[in-house]
Amino acid sequence: MSCGNPHATDCSEVLAKVYDFLDGEVTDADRTRIVEHLDECGPCLRQYGLEQAVKSLVHRSCGCPPAPERLRVQIVARIRQISVTYRSTEFGE
Repeated sequence: MSCGNPHATDCSEVLAKVYDFLDGEVTDADRTRIVEHLDECGPCLRQYGLEQAVKSLVHRSCGCPPAPERLRVQIVARIRQISVTYRSTEFGE
């Protein structure tokens, strides 16, 4: 996609990184370039808004509360215990 106007960062590059940008998974330099581009490019800003709305809808529809910390710690400990037990029996110990 391109709006037809020259930009320092190409529209296709910005749109390819939209989800990473929404998730906060871009470098500071990329974040700056994307924000500058969205400030000057209406079509990309509209597409960004659409992607943001979809991500929000999916999060509301599929999101569930996180497990309590104590449960998470117990599960991780049990997985490690099983892994160690498996490795011990695998090598005949």
